[in-house]
Amino acid sequence: METKLDPAKDDLPLMANTRHMLVKHYVLDLDVDFKSQVIEGTIVLFFEPGSRCKKGGSAGEGACLSQSDETFKIRASEPCHSPVTNLSARSSKTGYNDFSVCAKGEKDTSDKNGNHSNGEQASGISSSKNCCDIETHGSEDFLLVLDCCDLSVLKVEEVDVAAVPGIEKFTRSAKLTDAEELRNLRNQIVHELVTLPADHWREQLYYYTYCSQAPGCGELLFSTGAWSLEIRKAEVQAPRDFPHAIRIWYKTKPEGRSVTWTTDQSGRPCVYTMGSPINNRALFPCQEPPVAMSTWQTTVRTASSFVVLMSGENSAEPAQLQEGLLSWYYYVTMPMPASTFTIAVGCWTEVKQESHTADVQINNEFSSLFSRADLRLIEGSCGHVAYPCRFQNPDASSQLVIPHRVFAPWCLKDRCAEILLELIPQCLSAAHAILGTHPFSRIDVLIVPSNFSSLGMASPHIIFLSQSVLTGGSHLCGTRLCHEIAHAWFGLAIGARDWTEEWISEGFATYLEDVFWAVAQQQLPHDEAREQQELKALLRWRRLRDEVQNSKEELQVLRPNKENTGEVSESGTCIIKHGLNAEKIFMQVHYLKGYFLLQSLAKKIGEATYFEFLRKFVQKFHGQLILSQSYKSLLQPKKKAGESYSMTLTAPVKEQDFLYMLLEDIPEQKGYGLSVENIIGAWLDTSGIPKPLLEECQSWDQCRLVQQVNDEVTKWIQANQRARKRTKRKRRQDEVAFRKLAGLSVTLKIFQLEQLLPDQLVLLLESLLEEKMLCLRILQCLEKTYHLDEQDAEVRHRWCELVVKHKYTTRYAEVEKFLKEDQAMGVYLYGELMVNEDAKQQELAYKCFAATQKQMDVSSAKVVAEMLF
Repeated sequence: METKLDPAKDDLPLMANTRHMLVKHYVLDLDVDFKSQVIEGTIVLFFEPGSRCKKGGSAGEGACLSQSDETFKIRASEPCHSPVTNLSARSSKTGYNDFSVCAKGEKDTSDKNGNHSNGEQASGISSSKNCCDIETHGSEDFLLVLDCCDLSVLKVEEVDVAAVPGIEKFTRSAKLTDAEELRNLRNQIVHELVTLPADHWREQLYYYTYCSQAPGCGELLFSTGAWSLEIRKAEVQAPRDFPHAIRIWYKTKPEGRSVTWTTDQSGRPCVYTMGSPINNRALFPCQEPPVAMSTWQTTVRTASSFVVLMSGENSAEPAQLQEGLLSWYYYVTMPMPASTFTIAVGCWTEVKQESHTADVQINNEFSSLFSRADLRLIEGSCGHVAYPCRFQNPDASSQLVIPHRVFAPWCLKDRCAEILLELIPQCLSAAHAILGTHPFSRIDVLIVPSNFSSLGMASPHIIFLSQSVLTGGSHLCGTRLCHEIAHAWFGLAIGARDWTEEWISEGFATYLEDVFWAVAQQQLPHDEAREQQELKALLRWRRLRDEVQNSKEELQVLRPNKENTGEVSESGTCIIKHGLNAEKIFMQVHYLKGYFLLQSLAKKIGEATYFEFLRKFVQKFHGQLILSQSYKSLLQPKKKAGESYSMTLTAPVKEQDFLYMLLEDIPEQKGYGLSVENIIGAWLDTSGIPKPLLEECQSWDQCRLVQQVNDEVTKWIQANQRARKRTKRKRRQDEVAFRKLAGLSVTLKIFQLEQLLPDQLVLLLESLLEEKMLCLRILQCLEKTYHLDEQDAEVRHRWCELVVKHKYTTRYAEVEKFLKEDQAMGVYLYGELMVNEDAKQQELAYKCFAATQKQMDVSSAKVVAEMLF
């Protein structure tokens, strides 16, 4: 039935058979050990039968078009031969006092920040025999497949949820006559638990907790493979009869690709989950396909010197179990893909305001453009599955700034207090002005270690930011923060039903970061905000043009699966095209082409109308998964005269996804020449630069801010030409005369009074990089004029490129510092150091890589190694 996955392929397999069994809730109970660099413990999974197992055989919400399982014979399963014996007993006393059972409509007593205290709980592990002999199972037994990689699975067992005191309320009969009835009773209890009404969420968490602590009632056979964990119960042939609550005992591995063990900027040990490119399957066994939307709750124990941050609605307060050991507890009630789960454990310091916070002000002139957007709550029920939704909560809808905290290593505390604490409320308020209700009730912002491979990452209730955003003023930090805040709506509250459609998340976040930032900036007139956006558009155009010229065409397509986007096999398995390609991780095509598509639509439709639509789209589709287009365009329904369309598909047809809803919502769309087919053909399904973009890019050169840069570039080029004509002797004798002749003395005075914006500096340096040769004196004057060593990471990156290109040896130390401290941006600098075939530069590249390789992100290390060796 199976063939081994070719390790040379770069497609990522999603193995979980979600259309047979679907995880509704995870309960994790974990210990973090920094000495062994292992996270170990248990995970309890609560299931419901998937769409193929429900009456009528129709696919459930979010299922995809089906095709033969033959397409997805990629499981690489190997029998587990290692006996599992003498599992160490563990006990904990982590509690859930905030889980007092609430009747329907009972008031939530948590405080305004979502804080809940931890109370008491107990759990333990018994010894286990070898339960891995799966080769003897019959072909008729149902096989549960979970996504799993780089994990040591120790034991799998069914959970006796019927043994929980008070669970009788979920049963229809207390009289049990045989084993089959007891099995049905357990599954019935889980069904009743996972389908409790949304306003019983506290009661639901209460029983999830105690069901997860119930004793085991039989070990299950299992085997692990390169990408999966396969579980079966003897003589159970149907998913509906398979245990709906199972407990898995497991350990992570230090080399696991979902978990990063490193040290922070203060030299203290820490661990965090990046989740990319294989998401969380090396953190816990799970169902990775986006359709597997679930909730979770997690208890984490670690030494008292550490702080545990996590994707959770509550601001956890630690409970002391014993001297030197703390327990932290988090939960979420909004179903989301398991890939969005994030954890970070380290000696983080909370950064707090030393004085009262000033009232939040935003750019009212710019935000007035969006005043036409409907701020009312949605009428009627939401379109997602039931959960405590903030969009239906009047208090949440009027909350401009949600509760937030900032954490960082001790050595970065002051810098965070200076930059971040002021920016966060401004950016949150700006986001609310554009899109309305914040999808999440709170947020933590963490400055992650220097080996973090991105400038930022958004997860439910927590944002990771690179230390690179803290240098050179507030511009880079503010724009990146706006980008990650935008993901709360696009990427988290609204997710892509197919992971290959990354542009839905990243394109929107890139587009919205400019809009949020323009609103967040105080005292900035509308015209200046527009000019800054045009300047940014030009920079992104240049970046997209370069990336298209230097990458494989197949990696430039926003929908690599094209008409098959969203399809899965009969069981729910699928392959993510290019999901393991290390090169793709550092590409920005899906960011940039998605951004330009959205910008183009906004220009044609008009910004006020466009943002009114976006608000409506968010309110309609929050809590759901979408495609860029609905299934309508994938179908060719036949229609007879006088009859309605007939569609013979087992998967549901969404009435509207993004493009269809946009064009149907705006009656004038025909006048704009817009159609779903044209947009898909020009922007999503082809490589290279979209033709509509080629027509638009010329206008950005006329922007006033761009013209200012062009004038300065001309001055520097002229000065460089004159400098190269002068002999070395004359240059020493007539240095003062040269400076006047070149106009540099005037230039220096101008920029002491009127400095260029960070994005203008980026464009200036990029333009000078196109010059064949700049003399040493020009480089020195550039550095002094603009204080380049004090600018943000985007500017310093271009400065380092100039240093490398022109072999400015006295500034190699700045390149070395950048490669070590700004790893999120320095990957391709290694290539620049190697391409010149200069011995000193290559020695510098080897030296920096040797110093950072062990802690470097795996994908980054792979790309750099290919450049160096």
